[in-house]
Amino acid sequence: MSEELKPVEIIDSPVYMNYSFAAGRATSNFLRSIKEGKLVGQRSSITGKVIVPPRGSDAETGTPTFEEVELPDTATVIMFTVVYIPIPNSKVQPPFIVANMVLDNSDQTFIHLVSGCKNEDVKIGTRVKAVWRDKSEWAYSFNNIEYFQPIAGEAPVDIDALRAKRLKEVEAFKHA
Repeated sequence: MSEELKPVEIIDSPVYMNYSFAAGRATSNFLRSIKEGKLVGQRSSITGKVIVPPRGSDAETGTPTFEEVELPDTATVIMFTVVYIPIPNSKVQPPFIVANMVLDNSDQTFIHLVSGCKNEDVKIGTRVKAVWRDKSEWAYSFNNIEYFQPIAGEAPVDIDALRAKRLKEVEAFKHA
């Protein structure tokens, strides 16, 4: 061989992972509810906090959660990022916003898209409402909500004030 062989430094190869997921009681109830267009969380009997999506236990105390709480489909943006990189096989085109938000009357954040507005209009504290997919597309999935859209006419809320309000409500629940 007269040609010099060079080592392979990069290889482009797709990776596929097949796995099974068995939802527990809390997650199953959440998924059944969202298929009906309802959002539910679970309240910790120890801390009084409402966890969404519910996991069946309170992460702070490790105690099981049983009390289901129906929640509105409105939330507050806690933090967000503008994404400029396309997601393969997604109809969402950059730039788009992915936000960490908390549903009203709950205490745990979750991540979802914010759309239906100019990206520069989204601020920390922006009030948003779920935009649901057509009911014919609903499945047992958080993706029944296509995205969250800012609520017209509502000013951003102060996150520290929101946190204080929730802590006061949680304390009132614990002492009821």
